[in-house]
Amino acid sequence: MDDPNSAKNKLVYKNKRLKKILAKYKHIHDMQSALIQLSEQASNVAELTLLYPAIHKILEDYLPSSNFYVVLLNQRTEQLELTYFVDEKDHQSVPLAEEHHFNAGLTGYVYRTGQTQLLTKTDILKGQTNNRFKLLGSVCEHWLGVPIFQNKTIIGVMVSQSYEVKQNFSATQIELFEVISLYLSTAIERVKKRELLELEVKYRTFALTQSNEALQKEIQIRKQTLERQQILFKISKLATQTERLKDFYQQIHQILNSITYAENFYICLYDKNSQTLSFPYAVDERITHYKTRPFHQGFTEYVINQRNAQLIDHYKSAQLIESGLVVRTENHSTDLTETSWIGAPLISNDDVIGVIACQSYDKKHYFTEDDVELINFVSQQIANVLQKHLANEALQQSHEKLEKRVAEKTKALQQTNLHLELQIEERKKIELQLYHDAHHDALTGLANRSLFLMQLDKTLQHHLRHPQPGFAVLFIDLDNFKAINDNLGHQVGDQFLIDVARSFGLCIREHDLLARLAGDEFVILLTHLHHPQEAIDVANRIVDIMKEPFCRNGFCIQSGASIGITHSHNNYNDTDAIIRDADTAMYKAKKNGRGQVEFFHPLLRQIDSKNSGLVEIDGTLNTADLSFSTKTIIQNSDGEVKAYLTERIWQHPNLGTIRFSQIEKYLTNSVKLPEIETKILNDILDQVHTDAPILINCNITMLNDGNFELLQQALRSKQAEQQVCLLFSEQAIAKAPNKTLEQLAILKAQGVLLGITDFAHYRCDLNIITRIAFDYIILSAIFSQRVLQQPAQQMQLQGLLAVAQLTKSQVVVSGPAILNYQQLLERHGLTLFCAPAKPEQKQRITEKSDTPLRLLTR
Repeated sequence: MDDPNSAKNKLVYKNKRLKKILAKYKHIHDMQSALIQLSEQASNVAELTLLYPAIHKILEDYLPSSNFYVVLLNQRTEQLELTYFVDEKDHQSVPLAEEHHFNAGLTGYVYRTGQTQLLTKTDILKGQTNNRFKLLGSVCEHWLGVPIFQNKTIIGVMVSQSYEVKQNFSATQIELFEVISLYLSTAIERVKKRELLELEVKYRTFALTQSNEALQKEIQIRKQTLERQQILFKISKLATQTERLKDFYQQIHQILNSITYAENFYICLYDKNSQTLSFPYAVDERITHYKTRPFHQGFTEYVINQRNAQLIDHYKSAQLIESGLVVRTENHSTDLTETSWIGAPLISNDDVIGVIACQSYDKKHYFTEDDVELINFVSQQIANVLQKHLANEALQQSHEKLEKRVAEKTKALQQTNLHLELQIEERKKIELQLYHDAHHDALTGLANRSLFLMQLDKTLQHHLRHPQPGFAVLFIDLDNFKAINDNLGHQVGDQFLIDVARSFGLCIREHDLLARLAGDEFVILLTHLHHPQEAIDVANRIVDIMKEPFCRNGFCIQSGASIGITHSHNNYNDTDAIIRDADTAMYKAKKNGRGQVEFFHPLLRQIDSKNSGLVEIDGTLNTADLSFSTKTIIQNSDGEVKAYLTERIWQHPNLGTIRFSQIEKYLTNSVKLPEIETKILNDILDQVHTDAPILINCNITMLNDGNFELLQQALRSKQAEQQVCLLFSEQAIAKAPNKTLEQLAILKAQGVLLGITDFAHYRCDLNIITRIAFDYIILSAIFSQRVLQQPAQQMQLQGLLAVAQLTKSQVVVSGPAILNYQQLLERHGLTLFCAPAKPEQKQRITEKSDTPLRLLTR
């Protein structure tokens, strides 16, 4: 028989040996973690000034490094220079107080010896006395310096020091410090190369930008030249095509305004015999009407006298007035004084017949010689056309007189026809108004019940012929509306309904229909829906809007909205059933606490007429009617089965097959729920045998104190035979208290796999999957669909995959027809897909079972 002391000594020896091994592995893990963080920082930081604080932060997790600095060799001056410095006693100016102090100090000592130096305060003072190195700043209790090598050449020193006697550096910490220094030079080179690359990219981008700007300027100049040539050609061509003189004037103005400033433009005709000026065309921002006037001494007369184009600015105007060539009339207003003016004469047969002019006010534009050249060319074209049109003017006047007489003869008939047309138009307006009044609510202007049912019937008939896309009906009932009417009066209540109707209209699309049925009840018809979630999104927007108070005339109304939704996928045949089901869902939302959204399910049709509440499912739920189906989780690349996913099913006596997830929310507070959960869990574990993990949905309430022991007992009975993964919904995990998370951690420690299902159904909240290390993350079908359609969802997916990689979670894609998009989703990094089990796979997972298998395979 062994000596008790000998056995005790052996046990003590083994404990010491295990502690050494544990310390060794912890040290290796710390070094690996520190190097991984260093590599990540070297890959992510944008510049060297950000790398050293990141390294400092990494070191603080593993050794005393509150006082830390890095010194690197300047290749040009061959001097050690401070790169990064943090010290709790000394400011950064202290080590810079003396020129080249690093070469003669402790740092230079490490650089010269090329070896790691760990010195105490006594060693430091002794080294100073022996003139091995100089000191600067406060003396520390422990000083650790490590050389930084690059290709066997020392390029600097990394130092950490401690001012506390008890805060010494251990051998493992020194080793970790040395390992970090070995990889530091590589990290520095990586960041430097990335900085140089970014600088080169910026330089080349700048050069290309300058070259492009120069090219754009040249293109713009050529474009302007070509445009001016084309415009002048249009003017020349217009002179031979227009027949009406007024049209010609207007088109000339439009063309001229497109190439220069011509907001204030007029054409003047000069009658030499009567010495008068007339203005057949004029557009001016200040002068509403140009009247015919006698020949005087204005700018226009000056151009006629000079017989050439003129550019007149403020200074030239003053000169002309001072010289007497231009005279302002007594009634000329200073507000109408032009700041820039150009005019060109209209010359035909060597006679001046008029002037074309442009002007600007308030220094808005200053004309140039190019504008003078342009307007001079235009004046020549106008003069040619005027010559042609003035010759035909007499003939046109004769035709106009004849047309006037014909018009007078037919005037009586036209008046009669007009009176009849007005009567017909008035009758049409009355009919339209009657139709509108009959189909719209008088208070809000929305569609009424009649119009809504008519449109809903059309939509239903179209859906029966073409099932895709679908439609949905939202039944909305306002909360506390009776109290609003009773307390504030019907006038305020009516105004509140008008405001609510306007707010609801902002939540829907143009082709959707919003109607008021009666009182505070509204309905919405949503069409062109590809997924029921789109209707839920609209309903949630309405609920959020109604949570905000409606304020008007000094008082605020706090109400809410309870909304019931039904979707077209229920094979409806008449509108009454649709309205009834939406109303039933709305009633359920109101019963749940108001301000809620409830999606219709056939179970909601079971209404207790006495208490107007839902009949408890406990009364109809028989555990013998519970079963499950299975799906495979496959690897996209080779089709290999990685796991099996079960789905619980209830065979309802009247409604047929119902997924258990659809009735779970009605059983949350039911005493039957633990019995149901453990029964289904035991059935799955008894009937399914496979080497791959089996994923089983579980209600979060099974983690409560009263149910947790039942769950553990069921798992312990089969855990040795089957690898089990419990799945919990995203919504349940998001609301789970700390106690529930502790229970999950216990299951994790016992070897049970954990998963989260229907993830990112509403939004991709990465905080949820970091609360505990999940082994499987099953994406919701709607998120998988949005990833294929929306770039924003693709960015969220990349973040999810990055977190999953860190937590070693497996991301699974699920949903109807998801296998049709395997290759496309794999490009985004998704490789695991949920698919129906094949027959041979079904046989493989049940061949070890000794009991009949009640298994439904979809």
